[in-house]
Amino acid sequence: MPTKKTTKSKSSARASTNAKPKKKTVSKASAAPKGPPVVEDEMDTASATTPYEQGKWAWVFKRAEGEVRSWVVKSEPGIFSFDDLLRRHGRTTCWDGVRNFAARNFLRDGMKMNDRVFFYHSMDGSPMIVGECTVAREGYVDHTAFDLKHRHYDPDSKQDNPQWYMVDLCAVAQYTRPVTLQAMKLKAALKDMALIRIGRLSVTPVTEKEYKVIRVMAGERS
Repeated sequence: MPTKKTTKSKSSARASTNAKPKKKTVSKASAAPKGPPVVEDEMDTASATTPYEQGKWAWVFKRAEGEVRSWVVKSEPGIFSFDDLLRRHGRTTCWDGVRNFAARNFLRDGMKMNDRVFFYHSMDGSPMIVGECTVAREGYVDHTAFDLKHRHYDPDSKQDNPQWYMVDLCAVAQYTRPVTLQAMKLKAALKDMALIRIGRLSVTPVTEKEYKVIRVMAGERS
């Protein structure tokens, strides 16, 4: 996610110690057999590729010509709030800093121009959807991953082989009746919503039905 101010360079020092870690004793009888690593999501790996023709997220990447889709993006209000977005030039910002592969794939390959995006305040006393944006620029390389001085720097992302992408979002409306996570969980029509089921993702798709329900809850025209 973007930040209110440009983060100053800070040298990262790792603490060193001469103490040797104690070995953990595991009995042969209780030792679990080794197996293949468990991947929670077929897109949540660096090798995930388009067009995602199989798997639970296949529907997200297929759309009719001219179809507009909906999404949710999360941001901690203490770092970058909807009010901060409204103060940006043109009420627009790049949505940088996403470092989860599944969320990246939604940004890079799922979002299209003019898609609708709910702005969700997370990591707060009462998480909630506080406004709505639109996609102003489709997925492009997140340059903050190459900046040694940036808090989103990633040494594994190379300019000739970038791993991370972002989109530009433009604020459309600030809700006078924000929709809380608690209220959404009580709504039967939203029980399968990705935002509720998969809390770890900072970018998730929203179905047309879910979009309309949330708009009504916010007191907006459906």
